[in-house]
Amino acid sequence: MTYKTQSKLLMIILLCITSFITNAQTIKTKKMTEEQQNVLNAIQKMTEAFQNKDIDAVMACYEPKATVVFEPESPISDENVLKEMFTGMSMVNPIFTYSGHEVFITGNIATHIAPWKMTGKAPDETVIKQSGLSIAVLRKQEDGKWLMILDNPYGNFLTNK
Repeated sequence: MTYKTQSKLLMIILLCITSFITNAQTIKTKKMTEEQQNVLNAIQKMTEAFQNKDIDAVMACYEPKATVVFEPESPISDENVLKEMFTGMSMVNPIFTYSGHEVFITGNIATHIAPWKMTGKAPDETVIKQSGLSIAVLRKQEDGKWLMILDNPYGNFLTNK
């Protein structure tokens, strides 16, 4: 190769590398929009209320007639049953951790996706550990607040079947 050709090739390679590094940094440092953060805040508010055994605050994070999947293939929409389920589950003193969050919004509908882990203790002191992929659908209310309409903490169920 001639010197000119080698120089041009080197320039192209440097441009590609620079572009790749810039794109990688953009992806790494990409921040949520204010609206995405509002959706995430709604999820975190519910998680905190649940960990604090504040079932009324948990229920306030859902629209009336919302559906929650406490067990795969068993959605529940009855408000009284939801309260009973959340109350029963809160007795294990659950502590949730998330390993990331994705929020997608279109109009007044949002989807929140997050891998989670939970540890707790049964009344007999048996340690309980669970994990899953949470998929929640939220709707923006007229007052600007985001409420869940569908909450499936076992979104990875079909991949494990």
